[in-house]
Amino acid sequence: MKSEMVKNLRNPIHRMDLEVLRNIQVDATGVQDRVSKITKTRNPKKEHQAAWLKQAVGMMDLTSLEGSDTPGRIRRLCQKALRPIPGEPEFHAAAVCVYGNLVGEAKKVLRDSPVKVAAVSTAFPHGQVSFSLKVQETKSLVAMGADEIDMVINRSAYLRGDTSKVYDEVAMIREACGPAHLKVILETGELGELRNVWVASEIAMQAGADFIKTSTGKIPSAATLPVSLVMLNAIQDFYLRTGCRVGHKPAGGIRQAKEALHWLALVKETVGEEWMTPDFFRFGASSLLDDVLRQLHHLETGQYEAYDYIPKG
Repeated sequence: MKSEMVKNLRNPIHRMDLEVLRNIQVDATGVQDRVSKITKTRNPKKEHQAAWLKQAVGMMDLTSLEGSDTPGRIRRLCQKALRPIPGEPEFHAAAVCVYGNLVGEAKKVLRDSPVKVAAVSTAFPHGQVSFSLKVQETKSLVAMGADEIDMVINRSAYLRGDTSKVYDEVAMIREACGPAHLKVILETGELGELRNVWVASEIAMQAGADFIKTSTGKIPSAATLPVSLVMLNAIQDFYLRTGCRVGHKPAGGIRQAKEALHWLALVKETVGEEWMTPDFFRFGASSLLDDVLRQLHHLETGQYEAYDYIPKG
């Protein structure tokens, strides 16, 4: 039975429970049927779409993770995060996500704002360095001012069946984060069947993840609604069992406003209204914001702006 005192507190590091992992089962056909129903029937009416899309903007982690990133580019991205919807200064994005060497630049712009600075860590995107370097990198990024850390799990260990190693690494990175919140990237496109997605989600949550995230966005198979549904079901099961609320972040390949609406419907129907905030749901967004702005313009004027006319970060 979950304790009322545990509810709504930050998810701590739990003891690894192998029995829970062994009992996980996923009905892949049922998952596909549920997603199909949501995409066909769960669309907000036109008069509600603007409110939902603006809510989605507040859940975005505006992201730039390219080798060509420069301090100037990150400063512009941060300004865009502060005022993502032209003419509506009350709205802001949830976070800006950058490589570690640009955390300081982002922090200069966002220091006194509600927009968080997130940094990718643990040798993103592949994680193929020694664990001591992963811990060192994480501690360094937090010291530089990162509010959130996005780490990648050890997929090699998971795929060879060493779930204890996956758990240990996440738990130690969670400790290294200190006050910074931890998003654990599963890279679901490399995990194979949907049961593996649930098992990896459970391991990350037992190890203290604040969020579980689908993907790095660096491989072709990224965020999908079936994968998110499985992860949300894992989150709901974990909450009912422990009283600890963990967030979810789909990332990679979400580019259209209508996709964002489907994800919001999925979250609302699966885990409920309590998750419909940036504290517990985020979009990993590189290009999604532009299409949302075009859709908001269309809802207001009946016309679509060309992408060339959307303010760029």
